[in-house]
Amino acid sequence: MKNLFAGIALFGTFALASAQTITFDTTTYDYGTIKPSADGTRFFTVKNTGDKPLILSNVKPACGCTTPEFSQDPIMPGKTAKIKVGYNTALQGEFNKMIEVFSNDPVNSRSVIYIKGKVDPNAPEPKPLTAAEMKAKEKADKKAAKMAKRVAKK
Repeated sequence: MKNLFAGIALFGTFALASAQTITFDTTTYDYGTIKPSADGTRFFTVKNTGDKPLILSNVKPACGCTTPEFSQDPIMPGKTAKIKVGYNTALQGEFNKMIEVFSNDPVNSRSVIYIKGKVDPNAPEPKPLTAAEMKAKEKADKKAAKMAKRVAKK
């Protein structure tokens, strides 16, 4: 009987060890102080650190001022995907918003990420992007647009 319990416990350990696992590059994105109607789009990078495909089933904002976009395509082991989060920067004042991320991770089926910052008309002008930053932004925007099209088709 002891061997049976030990075998079940050992199997359970392997079942959890060989699963999809969600991790984020950061769980909080701080916009800092920005001007009204500034670009409110930011990206969170999701990585599958497990050994089975990870699927994001839903990304749910806490309110209507935050709009997430994501793909439900499987994220293969070791690969990454982006969650695009938009905040309505026409709303002035401080903000701290929660976004729930639901996946097939058996341990963290519900993860939480946050955006925060302050929309202030007296905010300093944003610094101009360097050529490398501009190229990276264009690439991220193209990828996000492609992902949004796929999501819209579903």
